This record gives sequence, structure tokens and C-alpha cells, in this order.
Amino acid sequence: MSGYTPELKELIRKVEATRPARVEKARKGEHFPALTLEQRQEWLRKYHPDYKNDGRRKVLVGPNRGAELPEEIAALLESKSRIDPLAIDLKRTDYEADLLVIGAGGAGTAAALAAQEAGLKVLVSTKLRHGDSNTVMAEGGIQGATQEGDSPYLHYLDVIGGGHFSNVPELVAALTNDAPLIIHWLEGLGMMFDKMPDGRMKVRHGGGTCRKRMHSSGDMTGAEIMRVVRDEARNRSGDIKILEFSPAVELILDEEGRAAGAVLYNLETKEYYVARARAVLIATGGFGRLHIQGFPTTNHYGATADGCVMAYRAGVRLQDMDSTQYHPTGAIFPEQNVGLLITEKVRGLGAQILNAEGEQFCFPLEPRDVESACIIRECLDIGKGVATPTGRSGVWLDSPMIDMLHGEGTVRKELPAKYIQFKRYDMDISKSPMLIYPTLHYQNGGILINEWAETGVKGLYSAGEVAGGVHGRNRLMGNSLLDVLVFGRRAGLRAAEYAKSNRPGVKLTLRHVEAFNREVEEAGIDGARTAPILLPDYSPDHVRARQVG
Repeated sequence: MSGYTPELKELIRKVEATRPARVEKARKGEHFPALTLEQRQEWLRKYHPDYKNDGRRKVLVGPNRGAELPEEIAALLESKSRIDPLAIDLKRTDYEADLLVIGAGGAGTAAALAAQEAGLKVLVSTKLRHGDSNTVMAEGGIQGATQEGDSPYLHYLDVIGGGHFSNVPELVAALTNDAPLIIHWLEGLGMMFDKMPDGRMKVRHGGGTCRKRMHSSGDMTGAEIMRVVRDEARNRSGDIKILEFSPAVELILDEEGRAAGAVLYNLETKEYYVARARAVLIATGGFGRLHIQGFPTTNHYGATADGCVMAYRAGVRLQDMDSTQYHPTGAIFPEQNVGLLITEKVRGLGAQILNAEGEQFCFPLEPRDVESACIIRECLDIGKGVATPTGRSGVWLDSPMIDMLHGEGTVRKELPAKYIQFKRYDMDISKSPMLIYPTLHYQNGGILINEWAETGVKGLYSAGEVAGGVHGRNRLMGNSLLDVLVFGRRAGLRAAEYAKSNRPGVKLTLRHVEAFNREVEEAGIDGARTAPILLPDYSPDHVRARQVG
């Protein structure tokens, strides 16, 4: 406990005082009551950031013109291209492939594998290194109805309910029906799932689930998934070429309006390249680094909504871009860990959320948006939050309960990454609780797709967090890792069918970029930014004042 200040240690004693009674109740299966559906809606309307009118405005250009979105999103969609489309020589072909995959996280890599198996030559363009993505940072698990007493139907109902009935049903059906296949596929690739001594899969509950179907690999599930799919892609290097540090900055269409490639940008040499392809997949991930409403984020460094921007300029509609998932348990102490994800698996193992008095105030496995609203309410309205030395407010996540419920050493065994991340600041989470508050975690909306990951532009596909509709306005734990693999593979398979029938040789064009730039100018948008952003800028004002160009 030595990593905490004396004031916080005093408050931890209140948590310790109530812990024996709470553990005893948990052993009996007695839990803090969950909210009713009516209460959930009331709490969301009053406290969740998505339901505030502040910081929103109507978008002035593009397919979603008139939609009311967060200022950060609206400004990005109203941006001009970072390139002069007339300066790009489209007669030159620097790279050519059957399928161009933009993004090399879980969705992009899964798509590349599926397309290669179907006989395609694949080019994968990625902003950072292969695997630098939100996939590799996902911790708690991947859902799949693989156990007795469960089914894709029950999984479907959980997803629809968790999304407050705003999901696209066909997408949810694809997600849940393919889930057992995905678990089997991952194990076949060599993924090390957590298992019982007899070899059966170890599964746990997540927020909003009616059955235990959360498969995991410690608290590094995403990293383990990324390890096996990345290794598999690298083993097929004859057919799958990976371009690192080479993000796409604009889609290229042909004269018939079909996706035909992209303009790539080499981050190291600052050169632009033309990549031609028979089909294109956008799998660029989410928008966490936009820091909607000023929240810290769990997202990786390159999560700047690039795919949404490029697709939007090509005429593709977006959906639910006003909906952001704030993960209820983001670290707020020590300051170095602010925004760090504390996986929902911690609560799945029995840890409870407590206020400054050591009292439970919410059911620990509500859907994520509801849980976040409860925490925000307790801190801002009820006034029972815990203040950190830097002025942040949060609540306790009582992780020591886990060892008391499941045996000494469970925290270190089940949550090794979390244990290490706090131990470096002299905090033992098997002995002391963590301080948490909601953190920006997931882009609920995105590019409009159908159940085969097709967009409104022929030959253009999208999969993973950059696509919308699967989770509606709230995602349940464990469905993002499933989403990237289900729709990544579906996109690869459907793109292979399309690419084999698509005749090449049609003239390439960036006229859609020229037209969008003109639309921005005609809308009178002063000081329009350029995008894709590619990388966030955290320079303080006094540094920016001295920067030129």
C-alpha cells in the first residue's frame, strides 16, 4: 500500500472495514441489485457524456450533413485533404495487389489471411508496426457461445440488449453465429486460451451477459490473438506483403466510382506512393486519440479516425458517430497510469466498485455505459468520490476481494499485466484497491456496412472498430475482439469473390477528393483542418507557438 498517499491510505481503511461483510455476501451469491431498464435509461440521460448537448454541433458537409455530432468529430469530417489531389501521378503504380488492406490490427490481419486462403495477393498498409492497434491492447476476453447451456441465440439477445436495441440485427446475427467458429479457428492457429485442468475452456461472465462465455488468455487476450494472427500472416509473406509506417491518406477510385486503391504516405521519408488494387478494405480502428469531451483514452497512439475520414470523402455514410463508449474502469491514480484500461475481467472475478465510504453503490456488471453513468453520478452528484492529489475524482475497485474469493495468487495468475503495471509504482493490487473513473475506450459508430462488410462504394469493405452498427450505442465486453475477427474474415472472403471478377485497367481518379475540398470551401468553413491526422499532437501551447509550418 506504500504507493498511496497518507490521505488515500486513510480512505482505504474504510474499504478494508467493509470488505469482510461484502466478501461473505458475495460467497453466498448476494449482489448489489442491478438497475431496472427504466432506471438504466434515467441514469444514462442524466449522467452519461453521450447524452449531453454541450460540445455538439451539426456537420456542414458530406453524406452525414446535418447530423449532430461531437465537435471533435464534426471538425474532422469537415477537414480538407492533406494532399493536393492534382499533384499525385495516378499513372504511376508503386504497389499493386488483388486486395489492399488499410490497417494491420486484428481485423486487417484476419482479412488478409482469409483473402490469401481464397487465392489473393494481399498488400497490407499500416500506420505504425504490424499489430500496433487497439486489438493488441484489449485485455479481458473474447465472447463465443461454445459451452453447454449457451447458444448464439442467447449471445445475440445479450448483444442487442447491451446495445439498447439500437444495433443492426443482421450484423449481430453474423457476429454471434460466427463466434464459435472464430474460437475454434484461433485455437487451431495456436492461441493459448485459459483452460481448466481437464482441458476445457475456462469461461467467465462479462457485463450484460446471461451466460459465462468470456474466453481469455490472462489479461492479455488481445495481445495473444494478435500474436497468432500476425505470425500466421508473416508465415505467408509470399502472398501477404506488409508495409509498416505507411498509412493510407486517401482512397483512390476508378472512373466508375469503384474502390481501386489508395495513396500511401511513408512516415519516415515523407514520400507519397500509389497503391492499386482490385478491392480495398478499411480496418483502421477507432478515434480514441481525439479525446472526445476531454476524456483520457485507453487507445493506442494511432487511433485518430483516419478510415472514417477517407471513406466519408468517397461518399460513404457513417452511423452512430455521436456514440462513444467510456469504459467504466480507467485508472486515475497514479497519474502515470491515467486512462489505462482496468479490464472488466477484474469485476468478472468478483471485485466490487465502492465509494469513498467503502460502500457499494452499483451492480458491478451493468452494461458499460450504465456502469460509467453510475460512477459519474456517485462522484459528481452524490459527492462520494475519492479525490486524488492532482484533483481528479474517482471510486475504488476492490481487487483484493479476488484472492479472498478464489484463493491466494489469483490476481497474479489471472491479471498478470495489471499486477505488473501497478507494482512498478509500489502498489500491490492483490492487497490494495485501485482508483478508477470512466475513460474513453471505444468508437461505437463508424462506417456503414452490411453483414459481409460491404460499404456503399463498390469494391470497398470495412471491418473492426472503424465500422459501425454491430454494437449499436453500447458494446459489451469481449465483443470487440470477436467483431474484428468475424468481420475481418468476412471482408476478406467477400473481397476475394469480388476481386476475382473485377476487371482491372480502368483509369484511376481522385476527383472525389477535389469535389470534397470544394464542398468544404463552399460551406464557408474557416480554418478547416487537414486530415487524416495520422498521429495526435500533444505539444503544449507554448511549444506550438514556436513551431513553424
